[in-house]
Amino acid sequence: MMTKPRVLIADDHSIFLAGLHRLVEDSCEVVGMVENGRALVEAAGKLKPDLILLDISMPLLNGLDAAREIKKSEPDCKILFLTMHASPTYATEAIKAGGNGYLLKQSAASELSTAIEAVLGGQTYLTPAITRSVLDSMLKPDSLALKRAVGDLTPRQREVLQLVGEGKGTKDIATLLNVSVKTVEFHKARLMEQLEMHSTADLMKFAIAEGLASTDTISSEIE
Repeated sequence: MMTKPRVLIADDHSIFLAGLHRLVEDSCEVVGMVENGRALVEAAGKLKPDLILLDISMPLLNGLDAAREIKKSEPDCKILFLTMHASPTYATEAIKAGGNGYLLKQSAASELSTAIEAVLGGQTYLTPAITRSVLDSMLKPDSLALKRAVGDLTPRQREVLQLVGEGKGTKDIATLLNVSVKTVEFHKARLMEQLEMHSTADLMKFAIAEGLASTDTISSEIE
């Protein structure tokens, strides 16, 4: 009997996680399910899955940056994004981040098995709904790339920006990132300078507008 591929699933909605588990359990061995990007990076390092199914919008660390981190330590792991973001902008960034496939959640029931087979077979899978737009964006990257302001940020700056967008206080961010409060304050100051903003509230609004943070994940502790 052939060994089933080992799959790790990441999504911040428990109902969707359960639904994905049911969709893949016959053909894959689900080795773990997590609900935020930081837990995903940790689980990927421990479980060494063959394939990761993940969303882009997740608390603590978004799927794009999580994928970048995972590919550094687990370059052979296949990554398939399942997301509500139908924009070719996000699909393009997902592939650049190391993704091997991009699928819309509303198409998961009909396309998931095909997408998994393609990705595990070494192909890149793009949902037909946005394939043409993604190809156009890659040929004309300036037309659909994420704003240069975001693209120019360091990975640490994006982490801080997302956590600010989720309403985390400076002390909480320092604890999550295992850095000093002064370091977080430095990054926030640099973000305000680079993005030409003047307050934490401005950074929050920007993070949400850019899709780095969701209103669903905003903490009650806002500085």
